[in-house]
Amino acid sequence: MSGRAQLMWDEAVTGYDFGPGHPMDPVRLALTRSLVGAFGLDRAVDVVAAKPAGESTLRLVHREDYIEAVRAASADPAAADPSYGLGTEDDPAFAGMHEASALIAGQSVAAAEAVWRGDVDHAVNFAGGLHHAMPGAASGFCIYNDASLAIARLLELGAERVAYVDVDVHHGDGVQAAFWEDPRVLTISLHEHPRTLFPQTGWPEEVGAGAGEGAAVNVALPAGTGDAGWVRAFHAVVPELVADFRPQVLVTQHGADTHFEDPLAHLAVSLDAQRAVQVACHELAHEYAGGKWVALGGGGYEVVDVVPRSWTHLVGVAAGREVAPEALVPEGWRQEVFARTRQLGPGRMTDGRWPVGWAAWEAGYDPADRLDQAVLATRRAVFPLRGLLA
Repeated sequence: MSGRAQLMWDEAVTGYDFGPGHPMDPVRLALTRSLVGAFGLDRAVDVVAAKPAGESTLRLVHREDYIEAVRAASADPAAADPSYGLGTEDDPAFAGMHEASALIAGQSVAAAEAVWRGDVDHAVNFAGGLHHAMPGAASGFCIYNDASLAIARLLELGAERVAYVDVDVHHGDGVQAAFWEDPRVLTISLHEHPRTLFPQTGWPEEVGAGAGEGAAVNVALPAGTGDAGWVRAFHAVVPELVADFRPQVLVTQHGADTHFEDPLAHLAVSLDAQRAVQVACHELAHEYAGGKWVALGGGGYEVVDVVPRSWTHLVGVAAGREVAPEALVPEGWRQEVFARTRQLGPGRMTDGRWPVGWAAWEAGYDPADRLDQAVLATRRAVFPLRGLLA
């Protein structure tokens, strides 16, 4: 193993653009890439632009008729077929939609290939993590499900155990659906409770089916959950399951929309807690997956203050060049932010909550506490199916 990390980047991914006023503003990708460069992290990784995912790759997850519908809407947005989730308020059709979506998918697939081959230990595609797309439909700002495609490619290459950990505020429903009956893929999603947030799935009772029963894991967190509860829930569920599963590759999705400033959700997580979970995922990859780690972006709609800082931390963690929370944000980047958005950029790489304090599950739990009730529901639904104590 070279020990180096790989950053997947092609500026054309910013062409994934649903238009003015849509929450998924591609400026979040451009500003992240620029902040990565401002900290010199692009000199600590191999920056690679991969080819778009081709037809045979897309068909590892997506139906042929759906791919054709995306192509048609891409060529003529007015012809988008809403029965495929295209041309809707969440997923407006735009010219070049197929090409931009396939390009993002290609970066995640290439990241998985590089890690599997041993070219690098870690690979990051912060433009990816589009976890809502279904085999036959667009959903939740997602056209092609790059996370599922990366996992499917790993299986095609011979992987027998892939763990997927999703800490986006929204349930990773598309990835769960793709591998619902596949015991080779352990999907774990921590998200705001479906009672209060799209896509209204991800209940603890959703555990997979058939041979895959017990391979889908969902932690449905109460609205308002903050740093201590979020990190506690992660450590109360994820490490024990990953340790038992012993994946050959760990794929993680790091949507930044758990943040207290995010306009589309209701958790109260800081940048510092997001960084703490990134570090924890890195450690899990080394402890249980031979260091093989594919890290993806995801949601995140506070596009100046939150997303670029969160994913720059992710790149730093993967590169072995962690950015200190107290680090000053480079002034040149803040000037770029103002020039692009007319907003003032953040001053430091922290929300002032580092180090993040949390109580370990092993020290005891409170069955009357809403956060602990959520963790208990997950453990009771899944752990016995895997031969573990709830």
